[in-house]
Amino acid sequence: RRLTLIGSMLLHKGEVDGLICGTWGNTSLHLHYIDQVIGRRAGVKTYAAMTGLILPGRTVNLLDTHINYDPTAEQLAEITIMAAEEMLRFGQRPKAALLSHSNFGSSNQPSAVKMREALALIQQQAPWLEIDGEMHGDTALDEPYRNQLMPRSTLTGEANLLVCPNIDAANIAYNLLKVAAGNNIALGPVLLGAAKPVCILTPSATVRRIVNMTAMTVADANAGR
Repeated sequence: RRLTLIGSMLLHKGEVDGLICGTWGNTSLHLHYIDQVIGRRAGVKTYAAMTGLILPGRTVNLLDTHINYDPTAEQLAEITIMAAEEMLRFGQRPKAALLSHSNFGSSNQPSAVKMREALALIQQQAPWLEIDGEMHGDTALDEPYRNQLMPRSTLTGEANLLVCPNIDAANIAYNLLKVAAGNNIALGPVLLGAAKPVCILTPSATVRRIVNMTAMTVADANAGR
């Protein structure tokens, strides 16, 4: 009766090409079985959940909305690069912003320092990725303000990959934006780091989201062949 376990075994044995679960329970419950049977992709140390929102005039992806409670700078670097690669796979050019209560060094609290450390790691490991931080949420989306504040910012235009310092910030921002501005339309969460195409949804997932994520999982499966 453990449906996610059954689905993971089918995926592991090659009977299916992708898995969608999560319309009941919570993410950690489903991830437990997925990790045991499917496991992480080679070279990956951390799972993460990226959730997309279609907002008026823009589409944004938030990270990490459901898995890592308080990721380290090293974990943030790894999952940010994975999220950017996933966006490229689906035809989106990633522009990443590392979010914080601090704006380009205005605070030296541990969470702000962590985001600065993550930026340095990402710039070293993925020099192709357009990214900057740490910055406020409005700074990430308002290019004229950002240019006024930091004229030499390495980020241009509006950020579409918003990396939060912990799960509280990411999950709260996601749910507030989804209801207040997103007409309850979301894409994901997309599970990053798994060895095979897997998507862990949430109990609030609508039929429309399930259909959308089925299409994305199929595309992900085809891209991996």
